[in-house]
Amino acid sequence: MYNRRGVRALIFSDIHNDYRALERLVEIEADYYFAAGDLVSWERGLDRCGEILKPRADRVYVLPGNHESHDMISRWCRRYGFHDFHGEHIRAGEFFIAGLGYSNPTPFNTPGEYSEAEIERRLAAFGALKPLVLVCHCPPLGTLLDRVREGVHAGSRAVREFLEKHRPAAFFCGHIHEAAGVETQLGPTLAVNTGPRGYLLEFAKLKTR
Repeated sequence: MYNRRGVRALIFSDIHNDYRALERLVEIEADYYFAAGDLVSWERGLDRCGEILKPRADRVYVLPGNHESHDMISRWCRRYGFHDFHGEHIRAGEFFIAGLGYSNPTPFNTPGEYSEAEIERRLAAFGALKPLVLVCHCPPLGTLLDRVREGVHAGSRAVREFLEKHRPAAFFCGHIHEAAGVETQLGPTLAVNTGPRGYLLEFAKLKTR
């Protein structure tokens, strides 16, 4: 899977049935493709996404967003040969990559929501993985990545606390559409809300501690 240019991962989120955007992402050459949740809205249209992603199937790793249940994503991944990455991790060169889907509670009662306590419990399984690249659907609370508008933030307290405690090399998320494309530093952590345009991560450029 690796080649002379080094390992690259394309991370994207919140496609919400924009099939042309997904087609553009699939055309980008990468070693891994991480769909960080909300490929569709309200669980409708996944099969069309499956057909688009199928040419990259063995490299596709999928998280459920808040618009998708894990059961549905798990069945869909088995159907198309993708990797169900919810709560899982892999090794890519010297890095571990771990993933957690769903969001903290929203006002909309969407299919994929966890309490803050549940997010904290599930993220704890990744605490010993170093150096770590963490991919979540939900951004950390009170940062540029979860800002809906000035003074209004909708991210997860548990995600933020994990990042502050474990200080991964990089963190990627989506969920908050208004922050799509925002890139920042959270201490030593490169942190990006990828949005539907995606982010091409070159592991050779990541710093390890």
